Amino acid sequence: MSKQLALAVIEQQADAFRDIATKIGRQPELGHQEYFASGLLTDMLALAGFEVEKGVLGLETAFLAVYDTGKPGAVVAFLCEYDALEGLGHACGHHLIGTMSAAAAIGLKAVADELGGVIRVYGTPAEETKGAKVPMAEAGLFDDCDIALMAHPYHSFERSGQSLALDPVRFEFSGLAAHAAASPHEGINALDAVLALFGSVNALRQQTRSDARIHGIIDNGGTAPNIIPDYASAKFYVRSASRAYTNELTAKVKRCAEAAALATGCGLQVSSYEYSYDELMTNEILSETFMSNLAQAGIAPEEVQDGKDHGSLDLGNVSKRCPAIHPYVKIVEDRLLLHTEAFRDAAMTDAALDRMLVGAKLLAATAYDVMADGELRAAIREEFRQRTSTAL
Repeated sequence: MSKQLALAVIEQQADAFRDIATKIGRQPELGHQEYFASGLLTDMLALAGFEVEKGVLGLETAFLAVYDTGKPGAVVAFLCEYDALEGLGHACGHHLIGTMSAAAAIGLKAVADELGGVIRVYGTPAEETKGAKVPMAEAGLFDDCDIALMAHPYHSFERSGQSLALDPVRFEFSGLAAHAAASPHEGINALDAVLALFGSVNALRQQTRSDARIHGIIDNGGTAPNIIPDYASAKFYVRSASRAYTNELTAKVKRCAEAAALATGCGLQVSSYEYSYDELMTNEILSETFMSNLAQAGIAPEEVQDGKDHGSLDLGNVSKRCPAIHPYVKIVEDRLLLHTEAFRDAAMTDAALDRMLVGAKLLAATAYDVMADGELRAAIREEFRQRTSTAL
């Protein structure tokens, strides 16, 4: 009955949760600028009896909300995201993710004193760019967690699967300006170096694994066609299914840039313009616990897709610190793609808000199972221990 009470609390406060998600969705904010969204979520959690710390690690829109029963037991983490996409708003549904995780924690708190342990809600800004989970993981904020949970809105139900490790690399080439018609021989063309870099990377792709992804843009290619560009730059994402292979790929791409600089006589500066993300390591026992609750909620197995690669997540860094999952929850009927206007608009409908509450209940029920069952916790932790030791 205790699990049902937790779910009932979510249902009882459904209108408030829908209102929070709608307000965040209507006022999208970019990463590390989510003052409105983080404020709404922290106010709601504080009102529910959580102790809230704002500005975690000096990140103004990050937060940590904690309910400690004062009794021994599991430490469970719910992860909130609430940043929007530039020019698209909440086309990835983060207004739903943040509210979903907070709602799950509030529902679980209603029965936590019976179970013992600690409930934490991590407010993690900027998942789309400089994801706060990266410095949080590096600072050890997840190291004592038994589990870390979040769910992502999508056009279908999907098991927690994989993601790609990611390195964001910027290459800046410096040359020498000259009149492109009168004295081109006096110049050193920085744009030529960028073009040579792209040519080398295109050739490199032929000798990479099938899980590799290397894609880039020229963010500065000069100022005018009659001036030899003395500065040009490009941004790349280098990805693969493992951190080790991504490191290899990034080193090769950097050598392509060094060769381009040498060939054109340009100077070169290399930097990381965002955080590097590790690949997601789904804890399969924890994932099965979520799937069991999905089945109990009436979702037939044939309605659930296997876990797929959807790109890169800063949750990958968390999954190397504690057992974690990242399933997908169906919020729309049509096959709408993430990061599109169509998905953004659909994610604001009443149907999507109702499905958000389904996701909150699934997260709360999964966390309840872990808090209530010491043997399950031990099995989850042992799988994590074995997989991390193997990875080393």
